Amino acid sequence: MKHALNGHPLWMPRSRGAVSGLLLVVLGAWGALIPFVGPHFNFAYTPDQDWAWTPARGWLEVLPGGATVLGGLLLIFSGNRITAIVGGWLAAMAGAWFVIGGQVAPLLRIGSAGDPIAATDRKRAALEVSYFSGLGALIIFISGVALARLAVRLASDVEAFLEPAEPVSVPAGEPVYMSGLEEPSAEASSGALTKPRAAGDEPKPKGWRRQRSGNAAGPGAAYLRWPHPQS
Repeated sequence: MKHALNGHPLWMPRSRGAVSGLLLVVLGAWGALIPFVGPHFNFAYTPDQDWAWTPARGWLEVLPGGATVLGGLLLIFSGNRITAIVGGWLAAMAGAWFVIGGQVAPLLRIGSAGDPIAATDRKRAALEVSYFSGLGALIIFISGVALARLAVRLASDVEAFLEPAEPVSVPAGEPVYMSGLEEPSAEASSGALTKPRAAGDEPKPKGWRRQRSGNAAGPGAAYLRWPHPQS
């Protein structure tokens, strides 16, 4: 019987990109909605009005934010490696557009995102990081982590494609060896049992011990003992 996932080498567990996808969805929603709700908290670019639509906001903030959300959703719900990789690259390109969109907007004639409403340089920097450059850099980083995880095939993925081994029928009363080693031979298994030793089954000495035992009955046998017998 073959595994249900055989024939699908691009399969992956959905949990592989779930965390990265969720973070991308949150960041994309932030990037797409903050220009419309930011004026309510005095944290916005001009025009300082809630839900004020401009073409520049659509191109520079709503579009990359929506693309990031879409890429995150693909990472969360896709069980196909190729689809998830497309989602990761989509979010990465959206993050790059957050970073460079404001600089290339005049060349593309799509307008400007406005001026930061800030009285200090610290708040101006916080607006720039939260709306564009910092947000885009964070999206690129998370997308890169997700793509790196998708490019690696883990051992669990390989095991899912392996065909399970056929069950081996073992006769009743026979031991089952689970270590993966070869079963012991009949001689080794029979010799491993402890049997009573007969009187004539004493092991014979070998080598010099045999010679010594053979010479023990000779005339010099008493001299070989220690201490020497006194004459």
